[in-house]
Formats: sequence, structure tokens, C-alpha cells
Amino acid sequence: MMASLILVLLVLPLAGMGLAYNFREAVTTSFDQRLTSLLQVILVRLERDPVSRQLDVSLGDSRFSRVFSGWYWQVTDTENTTLVSRSLWDQRLPVTQAEGMTLRNAQGPRGEPLRIAERDVRLPGHSRRLHVSVAASREELNSEVARFEWLLGLSLLTLGVLLLAGLALQIHWGLAPLRRLHANLRAIESGEHKRLDTHLPGELRELAQAMNEVIERDERMITRSRDAAGNLAHALKTPVSVLKTLGDRLAKESRHQIREEVARIDTAVRHHLARASVAGSTMLAGRVPLKATVAPIVSGLARLAERRGIMFEYHLDATLDVRMDPQDLQELVGNLLDNALHWADTHVRLSAVAANKGLYLSVEDDGPGIDPEQRERVLKRGARLDERCSDDSGSESRPAPGFESNSDTGSGLGLAIVGDLMALYGGELQLGESALGGLCARVWLPGTTSA
Repeated sequence: MMASLILVLLVLPLAGMGLAYNFREAVTTSFDQRLTSLLQVILVRLERDPVSRQLDVSLGDSRFSRVFSGWYWQVTDTENTTLVSRSLWDQRLPVTQAEGMTLRNAQGPRGEPLRIAERDVRLPGHSRRLHVSVAASREELNSEVARFEWLLGLSLLTLGVLLLAGLALQIHWGLAPLRRLHANLRAIESGEHKRLDTHLPGELRELAQAMNEVIERDERMITRSRDAAGNLAHALKTPVSVLKTLGDRLAKESRHQIREEVARIDTAVRHHLARASVAGSTMLAGRVPLKATVAPIVSGLARLAERRGIMFEYHLDATLDVRMDPQDLQELVGNLLDNALHWADTHVRLSAVAANKGLYLSVEDDGPGIDPEQRERVLKRGARLDERCSDDSGSESRPAPGFESNSDTGSGLGLAIVGDLMALYGGELQLGESALGGLCARVWLPGTTSA
């Protein structure tokens, strides 16, 4: 639009100046022809009285009879004997020596602009050469040219506005498929759609189809990666169990070290397999209902809490949804609840609330909690999940929540894997004190994926 505006501002004024110049030349030429015709008439009517030997011109044109009418004629000889029209009254036209027909501009009796046609002639029976001039006011000519230029300017301005408006409509209509494609991409990014609409013009249809193929290929790759991670986990489960069994047969002094190293291997393998299972899936994740997605996890852990004598309450609005893969959402909630049930004394609470273009999910318990200085170490990448915290006296205290993973359930890797999930989805994990007296693990999940 800016390029078109610049082009219009350059081309239309140049075209206007060219048209105005040609019109002015055409009108001036027509005006000169009228003056030349009048001059010829005066030359024909110019005669010498044989009795008085005086020059006389009889035109019968009232324009030359009205004083200062703007139409004048004048005849001058070499002795400055002048015969003038009544319209000149006591004024005279400027005289120049001319060879043949001459057309020029001059100033009239009252300062008005004149156009003069003049030539020198010899009259039979008259010894001296005569200079005949006829003049007409250019005010009518200038007024006609000015009116044309005003109409031309108005017409070109209207044309420019119409051209720009038409171009704007053409651009708006022509780029409508691109806007639809952009809206489709944003809908896919926000999880509202899974594929691009291919009802587009030919070139864009091919582009949309190619992008849909890329999305489908990525989904297949992610699915294969998840399956491969699960298969690898099952393949490693038996050797790790065998190593544990063999470790139990060793001498007491070696048994503890072997079991500790095998546990570290088991934990590290499951940690990185869990990370691999979610990596790459965030951009293709759609919106899923929170309550319906986590219902199987909540139901299973509610029964576990009942067997342990722990009161488990949850408050989830059925209208809440989140941009997250269902499996990852179940992994996140499962890890948080598993950690809370492991450390709770009598009470665990799960709640969610929409806020900040996303939602806050909170899991609280009435367990021992985590000291503020230990919270960062709980989420630190690579921290040992079976690590124990020591008090100032050097004696071992109860392990901090989130440091141990419940290998019996196999439901997750505690708060560390939750932190990894938050990093992948652009969310945030916060650890604080619960109103129940223990730990409050609070995560914020955005409504769309982070850029």
C-alpha cells in the first residue's frame, strides 16, 4: 500500500501536468487561429479613401466598438499615423517590427493580459508600409485553462483515491487465504485444531497439505519415541531386578553398596525415560479437560489413600481445560499425589483454579514439609532421589519429600520430573507451606505453549 501510494503521488501529478500542458497549448492554438482570422478580416477591410486619402476599416463587430472591451485593432504606418478601434479609446497597442505573421503576449490598456497577432503589409496606392495588429484579452483563455486544471486536479485526486481503495480491497481479498492460514496455525498452536484447513487457493493448498504431512510425521515420531521409551523401560526392568536379587546374596558389607548403586541406575534410567517420553510433544498437544483426564489417576490414588487411612479430598471444576498431552498431565498429577500420599500423615488435598490465562494446580499434605533452604535442592537436576537430609548434629533425619520415588507403584519420579515437565510446557512449579501444615506443591500451566 505504501509503494502504491508513492507511485500514485508520483505518476498522477506528472500525468496531470502533461494533460494540463497539452490542453493549454491546444486552447492557445485555437485562440491564435481566431486572432489570425480577425487579422485577415481587418486586412481585407482595410482600404484608402481616394478623395480624402485617409485609411479606413469597417468591421461592424460590436466588440471593437465598446471602450476597453478587451478586443482591439490598430493600424500604424512608418510615420506613426495610427488608425485604431473605438475600443482602444485614447490608448495604443505596443508595436514591434514583424516579418510575416507574429503572435505574442503583451499588456493591455488597463494592465490586462493581451494576445496580439500582427504583421506588416503594403496597401496599393499607399507609399508607406503599414503595421496591422489585432489583440484580444487572455483572461477568458486563462480562465478556461484554470477551470480545466481545477477539474483535472479534482478528477485525478478522485482517481487516485479510487485506485488506492480498489488496491486495498484487492490486497484484502487476495490475502484473505493467508489470514485464514495464519488463523489455522494459531488455532493449532492453542490446541483448538489438529490440522490445517486445505480449502485454500492452489498454491496455499499445497503448502497446507505439506505442513499437515509434517505435523502427522512428527506425531508418528513422537508416538514411536514414547513406545520405544516404554519398551526400553520394560527391557531394563528384568536385569535391574536380577541385579538386586544377586546383590542380596552378597556379604553384608557389600550388599548395601550394591543395592545403592542398582537403585541409582534404576532411578536414573526411569528419570531419563520419563523425560524422553514427553520431549517434543508440547507443540502438538491439544486442550484436554482437566477433571476427565486425571480421573483414573485420582480414582486409583484415592483407593490407595483409603487403605492407608489418609483422607483424600479433591476439588476440580469440570469446565477447566489445559494445553497438555493427556499422558503428561496424568504423569504430572500422579507424581504430585504420589509424593503427597507418601509423606502425608492423615490428609491430602488436590485443587485447581483458572488464573493468568492458564490454571493453578495445587497438591497439599499435612506431612513434615520441606525446609525453605532444601526446596531448591529437591528440584535440582541430577539430585539423588534417595538422598537423606541431615540435621545440624550430623544424624540422619527423615528424607525430604520428593527425594524418594515409590518404585513399587512406578507412577513417577517425584517432584524432579514434575519440574522437568513444567520446563517443557512453559509452566512453573512452586514449593511452599500448606494450610494443612505440610508441603504445598503448586504448578501453573499456561493456556498455550510457550514460544
